[in-house]
Parts: sequence; structure tokens; C-alpha cells
Amino acid sequence: MERENMNATDGCDAQVIRRASLFEMMSAKGVYRAVCTDRDGNVKWDEEYDNVVCTEGKNVALDAFLAGSSYTVVGPYMGLISSVSWSAVNAADTAAQINGSNAWKEAGGANAPTYTGNRKTCAWSAASAGAKALSAALSFAITSSGTIKGSFIIFSTSAVNTKDDTNGKLLSAGAFSGGDKVVDNGDTVNVSYSLSM
Repeated sequence: MERENMNATDGCDAQVIRRASLFEMMSAKGVYRAVCTDRDGNVKWDEEYDNVVCTEGKNVALDAFLAGSSYTVVGPYMGLISSVSWSAVNAADTAAQINGSNAWKEAGGANAPTYTGNRKTCAWSAASAGAKALSAALSFAITSSGTIKGSFIIFSTSAVNTKDDTNGKLLSAGAFSGGDKVVDNGDTVNVSYSLSM
């Protein structure tokens, strides 16, 4: 007589995967783009470069976002960074130390190269997708030859558009990633900027 054996087993396994916590991080990231043309409109160089969003600028923005019942921005104003006494841009840089103990100096006034008029006033498009950009590039008409290293933006209640002025708060400072940029009398440097969070 043949005998057939069958061993039956049954098993069940369940696992619940739960996210321990929800973590979201916000950081401010800005990008500049500078395009230099000669007096005939020919492009000499074109560079997009990141910036340092400075601590004092972040502090003003956070106070306005989270504690201000009303806030009117003054500026913002954009300037160019000279190669004179150049070392680096840093998150700890301040407007009060423009041409002082920051490791860079402003172009246009006491430091070459010079350009017509004052620092340029930023005009913004409406914020979209977590970013705010200039509505148009700001134009610097160069009046003497020299080397620039990048650009910066100041703002806040005491900011003014006068070159070399140290009032206001430094929002951003950015240095060219591709090295020094030489400009000549008659060149135009057009700079755009976008800040995202």
C-alpha cells in the first residue's frame, strides 16, 4: 500500500513602515549672470555664477517674514566687486565693511573699474515656484578699464545707492567661477539675479 504524505504550512508576515518624522529644509540660493559687451555690442564674455547669501541679509529677511507687521524695502541696490585687494566673498561679509575688512572692495568709485551713475536699483518680477528674479538685467556702463570679480546686492532701511557707501545690509555677494573678467572703457556689463528658497 502506497502512502502519500503532505506537510502543510501556512505563514503570514506584516510590516508597517512609518516615517519617523517629517523633515523639510529651506536654504536661500542665488544665481547671478553677467554679460559684457563692447562698444559695438559684441559679447566679450558671459558667465553665470553662484553667490553667498550673507547672514546679515538672511536675518533682515527672516525678521520681515516672521515678525514684521509692515516692512518697506529700501533698494535693493546692486554693485560690482573690484579685483583690488580681492580675496574672497564670505557669508559673514557685511555692508558696513564694504571697502573695509570684507575680503573685497566695490568697483565704480574709489576702485577700478568705474561706471556711470550710482549702484543700480533692482526691480523684481513676481515670485514664482519659490524663486524671485530681476525683471530685467541691470546695466553698468563702464568708463575705465579694470578687472571685476563679481557683484553684490545691499538692501534694508538705511541702504543707499551711492558707490562705496556702507549703510544697509548685505543680501548677497557673488564671485565669478571662471576667474577674473576684464572690462574696458565703453563696455557694458548687464547683470541679472535670481534668488530661490
